[in-house]
Amino acid sequence: MPPCTATLVALSVAPAAMSILTKLVLGAMGQLRPRPAFGGAAASIALPAAETRGGLPLMEELAKRRSAREFAPDALPSGAYRYDAAAHGLSLVATSDLRRVTGYQDFVDEAPLDLVSAADHARMGLVPVGQRASYASAAAGAIAQNVYLFAASSGLATVIRAWIDRAAMAGATGLTRDQQVLSSPTVGYSMAREAQ
Repeated sequence: MPPCTATLVALSVAPAAMSILTKLVLGAMGQLRPRPAFGGAAASIALPAAETRGGLPLMEELAKRRSAREFAPDALPSGAYRYDAAAHGLSLVATSDLRRVTGYQDFVDEAPLDLVSAADHARMGLVPVGQRASYASAAAGAIAQNVYLFAASSGLATVIRAWIDRAAMAGATGLTRDQQVLSSPTVGYSMAREAQ
C-alpha cells in the first residue's frame, strides 16, 4: 500500500452545512482567507469612557445572559482593530472583512461583529512558560463574561466560540508567534429580536 492514500466521499448536505464543510476543508488546507473589505475603515477609533453608573442590578443582568447563533445581518464597516489600552481606543490592523476567518460556523460570516481574544505570551514574563496558556484562557473567560453581561444589558445577542482557524486568524491580523488566538465571541442583534 502506498504511504499516502486519498479517499473521496460524496456527501449530501444542506447549504448551511456546506458552508461549514467548505470552511473546514479550506482551513485544513490552510486556504481559509478573508473576504475583500466593504465600507470605510478608520485608522483608529476613540472609545467612550466606561459607563459605571445605572444599568440593571447584577442578578438581573446575569439572568438575561443567553447564547445565540442566529444574528441579524446588520453590516458594519470592514476592518480588524486591536484594542490599545493606553489610548483606550481601537487601532486598525487589517482592512479586510475577517469575519469568515473567525470561525468555522456558518453564522460568523454574516454576523455584524466578531471579537477575537488573543494572549501575548511575550508580556507574561513573570508567569512560568508552562502556565501561560492557563492564565491566558482564564483571562479570555473573564473577558467573555464581560461581553455576555454587556450584551445582555444592551439587548444584544452573543455566543463565545473557540472553533477557530487560529493560524488563519493570526496571519490575517499580523499576530506574532508569541501571540495566541484564544476565543472569538460573536455579537449582534438576534434574529428573534428582529422578528418581533
